[in-house]
Amino acid sequence: MRTLLILLALSGIACASPDPMEAPPPPGYYHFQKILYQNDSGFPDDHAYFQRILHNISNHMAAIDGKGTFKVVSFGPGVKLFVMAQTDKELAGELDTLRGKGVKFLICRNTLRGMNLTPDKLYGVTWQDVVPSGVAEIARLQGQGYVFEHP
Repeated sequence: MRTLLILLALSGIACASPDPMEAPPPPGYYHFQKILYQNDSGFPDDHAYFQRILHNISNHMAAIDGKGTFKVVSFGPGVKLFVMAQTDKELAGELDTLRGKGVKFLICRNTLRGMNLTPDKLYGVTWQDVVPSGVAEIARLQGQGYVFEHP
């Protein structure tokens, strides 16, 4: 009987405890972050890949409560995100939301040449967003203390 009462009391305490899946991190858990995302793929399902990378960035920003600087370097097939967003309102909206939160999207000039594209053919891209080389830009930003992510 005593064991049953103890178990009931403990289970009541456990039920009253906050759900660890809902508990926010303690104050100061995440410090300011400089994050660099690589966008170079999309195969075999471009749309699903682009949704996933944009969702990852959004979740990352939410987790650190906006305490960070985010840059996304797109090259190779990753540039198709901006081609597709010209006609895909969902992708365009996600790009607009992230840009509105300060995410900087950088586009590889070598890829633009290879795909015979100019910024006016890419959703929301201007010449100021174009870097000489995507891979060289990644190395440059890592040298400036950016942490590399490739989802």
